[in-house]
Amino acid sequence: MIVALDHVQVAAPEGCEREARAFYGDLLGLEEIEKPPLLAARGGVWFTVGDQQLHVGVAAQFAPATKAHPALRVSSAAALECLVERLEASGASASRPETDEIPGTVRAFASDPWGNRLELVAATGASVFT
Repeated sequence: MIVALDHVQVAAPEGCEREARAFYGDLLGLEEIEKPPLLAARGGVWFTVGDQQLHVGVAAQFAPATKAHPALRVSSAAALECLVERLEASGASASRPETDEIPGTVRAFASDPWGNRLELVAATGASVFT
């Protein structure tokens, strides 16, 4: 019955749109898509991620998700390293796990401007990605 993942939403505080565009759009390189008018009135920003979407939604009682997180697949291990360097140069939080827990992958973790956790994942040859 379920055929795909449509979108993932991360929460952000009111007035987050400028920072969302700077982080998810400019820094991570995601393309912004227009929200339907009735939903646009609620604030937030939507982006495309391949065939799926990442929604930044406004939460009146905002608290960052520090464990639950979207994992964004990066095109290659080299691209992941460049992205981590770009995040660090911008002052964003980025780190790599100390151990290789998932064979065939390289990973990093970052935080968006409001402290939500993001995982960045790239394949390194024979991997779990198909």
